[in-house]
Order: sequence, then C-alpha cells, then structure tokens
Amino acid sequence: MQSTQQTTWPAYPPAVRGHETMHRIRVQPTDVGIAGFVDGGTLLEWIERVAHATATQWCGGQCVAASVGNLHLDRPISVGEVVELQACLVYTGRSSIHILVTIHSSDAGRAKVGQTAQCPIVFVALDSAGNTVEVRSWTPVTMLELQRHRQARVRIRMRKRIECAMAAQSYTSDGTAPCSTLQVRTERTHALSGGRVMRWIDEAAYRCGARWAGADVITSYLAGIRFHRPIAIGDVIEVSARIIHTGPRSIHVSVHVTATDTSDGQSHLVAHGLVVVVSLDERGQARPIPAWEPGSAEDHRLDLHARELIELRQFIEPFTTVRQS
Repeated sequence: MQSTQQTTWPAYPPAVRGHETMHRIRVQPTDVGIAGFVDGGTLLEWIERVAHATATQWCGGQCVAASVGNLHLDRPISVGEVVELQACLVYTGRSSIHILVTIHSSDAGRAKVGQTAQCPIVFVALDSAGNTVEVRSWTPVTMLELQRHRQARVRIRMRKRIECAMAAQSYTSDGTAPCSTLQVRTERTHALSGGRVMRWIDEAAYRCGARWAGADVITSYLAGIRFHRPIAIGDVIEVSARIIHTGPRSIHVSVHVTATDTSDGQSHLVAHGLVVVVSLDERGQARPIPAWEPGSAEDHRLDLHARELIELRQFIEPFTTVRQS
C-alpha cells in the first residue's frame, strides 16, 4: 500500500505572478511509497495544489477542478530530488480556467537525468452557492502564450471526444476483469480537494495493478480524470478500480469514485479516470506484465475502449515548452 503521509507544503516559498505560480519541493523520505519513489497520488496532489493557486488568483474566488489531462513520467522520482512545479494560465472560457502545470524533477547529485512533464487542468469558477460564474478573459501576449492559447483551444474538442467515449461505457457485474475497491469515510480533517480525490484514484489503481503484477507498481501515465460533482463531509466514498487492458509492460486501470450520502443513501458519481501503471525491475526499467485476456463481452468492449483511447491520445498536440518557443 502506498504512503499517505503528507508533505509540508511548500518546501520552498512559491513564486507568484498574476497568471503563474511556481513551487519547488525537495523530496523527503516521508514523500515516497514503499517502492522508494514518489507515488502518483502525492505528485497529483502537488500538481492540483499549484494549479489551484493560479486559478484562484485569476478568478479571485472559489473554483474547483473539472478535468485533468494527460500526464506521462519518463522515470520515477526519488528522495533528494528537487521537483519544480510551474502552473501557467493558458486559456479562459466563460467560466473555465485552463492551467498548464509543467513538472521538472532533477537530482542534485546528477545521478539521474532531469525530466520534464506536463499536466493540463481545467477549473470552473463558482459562487458561494456552487453555481458557475463568469471569469475575466485572459489575453496572451508573448509568443509562448499565444502558442499555448491555441493548443488549449484545440485540446477542448479532443478532450470532449475522449470524455464522451469514457462516459459511454458501462461497468457491470458482467465484467470478469481483476478489480479492487477502496472505501473512505470523509472526516472534517480531510481536505476535499481535487488533489485528494486524485490520490484516492491513484491508490485504487495501485492496489489493482499490484495484485495483477504480483509486485509493486507505480503510475506511469495518467490518461485523464473527469470530475462530476463535489464531495460533502460525511459522505462514504467508494473508489472502484478495474483492469480494462494490459500491454506488454503496462496495466490500464479504469477507476470510478462514487459518494454515498449517509442521510438518504443516494450514491453519485464523483469522478472517473484512467491510470496506467507499470512494475519496475532492479534497473528501474518497466518489466513484462502477465497478459490479461478478456473473458466476457463486457471485458472485450472495455478492452477495445482502452485501445481506442490509446489511439485518440496520439492526436493530442503537446503544449509548447519554453525551449521550443
């Protein structure tokens, strides 16, 4: 099971501009899981927090995460590395705030080559009653901002296409794939943020993937998370993870988060995401994974769905980096 200890936030003071926020964290032993690396849930909480800071700065009020885009890591992050997270505003809609988080991790001792990853997050501005409100429009100025502004607009169509493909799928007891369920009762001490929900999604994917692999796994790729509604204090949370596809060295896990109101027993879908996990060998390379074979019509349908998502992701243009601009 992954570590759930919290990082003192931030390890370095954040740098803030009107539409940017940056945090720097030196990874401590309390930040890593039993495999010795920063687990996906911890990294996702860091990402959501810095992105949320930028979004709230811009809208000047309350906002919540609506969707989280793709995130791919070339290698795991270890103790002692410095992780820089820069959240930049790249687009605004009527009530939406689109943030791009760039994650750079490096080893001060240069034992590991630095890596840079990107994770786009869309927030929606709300009033005190939870209704969406308009946000002031952001106008790009620099060439880099103009390029990212265009890329964010293009991504809107592809994101909706992927979200529709995911929403069209059904998950029933007819499925025979390996699965895992995590239950959480929310307390007043829980910070019910998008980052916390993403941590639960990562932990459920970890449990499901580790059981199939027969070894520890780490998150290699986040294929997207869609948030549907907020969680209320006292709700009972169920996080259900199911394998829908395996590659030669990867396990694709679909995760649903539902919340049950204890007062009336009504259950609602909170979030849905797809996580790809891998198991590493002693050299830090992804090891072969036992192939999972669909055993029912639903299994075959979801396996095809996973393959479709893999194909769709090939058409997503990466955001321009500083060096590319």
